[in-house]
Amino acid sequence: MQFVVTATDFKDSDALNRRVKTREEHLSGIKIMVNEGTFKSGGVILDSNGKMVGSSIHVEFKSREDLQNWLDNDPYTLNKVWEHLEVKEKKLVAYNPSP
Repeated sequence: MQFVVTATDFKDSDALNRRVKTREEHLSGIKIMVNEGTFKSGGVILDSNGKMVGSSIHVEFKSREDLQNWLDNDPYTLNKVWEHLEVKEKKLVAYNPSP
């Protein structure tokens, strides 16, 4: 099953500091997911001033429960970076441009 996750960060004054402090641990987990084929694409959401305020993620898991397990254990969840998660099941389009 493929999903799009839109995660918005907490809006308190320390939220960006928690994101920056936890970022390498979060990205280490993403690298593992890339190698497993679970992570399809994603990145940070920026506000109009270029400040990191959330994440947009395309992933593939065997079940919604497997997705929830990842979300529940991601460093951004555990360290109170992501406040709100919106999850939608999607059918992603694979695009491989010709050289």
